[in-house]
Amino acid sequence: MTLSAGMIDFADLGPDQDQEGAAMNNFGEKVSFIWSVADLIRGPYRPNQYKDIMLPMTVLRRLDCVLEPTKDKVLEQQKKLSGGKVKNVDPILCRVTGVPFYNTSRYTFEKLKGEPNNIAANLTNYIKGFSSRAREIIENFGFEEHIAKLDKADRLYLVVSKFCDIDLHPHAVSNIEMGYIFEELIRRFNEASNEEAGDHFTPREVIRLMVNLLFMPDGDILTTKGIVKTLYDPACGTGGMLSVAEDYVRELNPDARLEVFGQDYNAQAYAICGSDMMIKGQDIEHIAFGDSFTDDRFPRHKFDYMLANPPFGVEWKPEADFITREHEEQGFGGRFGAGLPRVNDGSLLFLQHMISKMKDPKEGGTRLAIVFNGSPLFTGAAGSGESEIRRWIIENDWLEAIVALPDQLFYNTGIYTYLWIVTNRKEPGRRGKIQLVDATKFFKKMRKSLGNKRNEVCDDQRDEITRLYGMMNDECGMMNEHVRMFDNADFGYRRITVERPLRLNFAVDEARIARLKETTAFANLAASKKRKDTKAAQAEIETGQKRQQEILLALKALPVGNVWKNRESFTADLKAAFRHSSFIIPNSSLLKAILMALAERDETADICTDAKGKPEPDPELRDYENVPLKEDVDEYMKREVLPHVPDAWVDGSKTKIGYEINFNRYFYQYNPPRPLAEIEVDLKKIEKEIADMLAEVTE
Repeated sequence: MTLSAGMIDFADLGPDQDQEGAAMNNFGEKVSFIWSVADLIRGPYRPNQYKDIMLPMTVLRRLDCVLEPTKDKVLEQQKKLSGGKVKNVDPILCRVTGVPFYNTSRYTFEKLKGEPNNIAANLTNYIKGFSSRAREIIENFGFEEHIAKLDKADRLYLVVSKFCDIDLHPHAVSNIEMGYIFEELIRRFNEASNEEAGDHFTPREVIRLMVNLLFMPDGDILTTKGIVKTLYDPACGTGGMLSVAEDYVRELNPDARLEVFGQDYNAQAYAICGSDMMIKGQDIEHIAFGDSFTDDRFPRHKFDYMLANPPFGVEWKPEADFITREHEEQGFGGRFGAGLPRVNDGSLLFLQHMISKMKDPKEGGTRLAIVFNGSPLFTGAAGSGESEIRRWIIENDWLEAIVALPDQLFYNTGIYTYLWIVTNRKEPGRRGKIQLVDATKFFKKMRKSLGNKRNEVCDDQRDEITRLYGMMNDECGMMNEHVRMFDNADFGYRRITVERPLRLNFAVDEARIARLKETTAFANLAASKKRKDTKAAQAEIETGQKRQQEILLALKALPVGNVWKNRESFTADLKAAFRHSSFIIPNSSLLKAILMALAERDETADICTDAKGKPEPDPELRDYENVPLKEDVDEYMKREVLPHVPDAWVDGSKTKIGYEINFNRYFYQYNPPRPLAEIEVDLKKIEKEIADMLAEVTE
């Protein structure tokens, strides 16, 4: 989930407004003014709660200013339509306002200010007067529950009055300037409560880098006159990625249009995003509230581009039943056919969800960028859900690149993060290849940390990372310090099962007899299967005990102290002993239990074989090896295994294909240890310091 961290670009709301040429008039003053209004609620609210009031109030004031010129016309038109045959008045009233929302309450902010005694009821009435879709978005701020609290604390009228003093009309505040104001407020409020910021906030520089990498190959497409493209974020938070992407396209080509779609299940984040997009002139039906997994609001949509920063390491147990059912019942016809990751991290579910919304390459295909922690790179052995998902993506040649970012870049975590670029329309030079970019050193230290965020990526560093990403095979080669290019198969491996033969010796002694008595099969001989303690049950127990004694007597007939090193030979002698004692040879399960109780592993013993004469594997000596896909298994065995255990073999029926990306392995740089002489000097220095301190104590 992301916060609106981009250069928010409010769409053209005034008939004569030139958005591209609009100047940023007193931007800092307006931000400072709105920020200062928060001082009015100090006391009833803590600093980390200010945003719950100030953000919806800023949105309401902007909407109020936008609708002011057409307010009387809307009320007049509504009066004409009231009681008429037209049931859906939204299209008509939106034509009057010229924007995709309206308000039918008789109040404006100025009229609210004029009735101080009824401010709470009137403000509530004003909010309920918005068109249904706009009201739904605003109500998700949860602001109405604060109205009574502010009124009781005698703060509500003061706040409304103060907002009347700031002019946010489109003719006074350009769309671009309004975007900067809204963004700066969000940033400040979240930094004031940075313990929560990471839940919804992706640093602006990270989003800009993602957008750069996403759009970079499509410069020619995006500069086409009148081009219209779509972009989707399934964990959109407050819409930062949508805003930055839209701004990128607008700066690249003012004549282009990027239609953005987003969904999030956090009510306040959804409200901020929906308000932002509503004011910008985007279709507010494209911003949805709900869980993208269990309530996909765009099930039939395919998109040109996608961006996401799903929450790291969040379990999907609440959605497990729904997701598992879709996986099992729909397979690849649904979204999660490739596999399911472990329940404590749903990151790869987001990626599968996004891949399901890629356009067919014949229709132009799709490019997407997503932020992950390190877990999706390598978690899960061959055959696991994670490995199968990676296998599906890589074998379909969708993974284009992975960029490793610096640590301490995000507000709620200091871990390293990775950008995955996935597409079903790779450029010819990238087909069959995966590029790794190590950008972990491209950062500068911040003067003041924000939560766990102590590093930031500057503009020059972002440009350099983008340049490195743009390198192709011939440019980067295998020896570039920051870039590596690999074949898809380089990340695949076969997980082979290496077996070794079972070798057992057999003997009849006190220790092994005692072991036999403890086996379940032997003990069950003297256990009754009847539930009640009846004479029949007692008779069954006595019969079983007699059989136990007969087995023990038969075993004592075997030579004491003798050790058999061949299982077939011992089995023959054992059966002969049973026949000699007139005891019926036990069934196969009991006979096997007797043999294993009297057996011990012995490297000098003969190999145990099955009915076909093939060696039986010893489960305790079983081992596993990961063999690169490009390497022949037999050659690997000859080189790595057989020199150490010549009797080993591979059970091909158990071989699994796996994929993992051990990023650090490809960029590891050996740092030699310090010379011993330097270490010795330091040790002597420390010894002297300790001796001096001890001398001070003993004086």
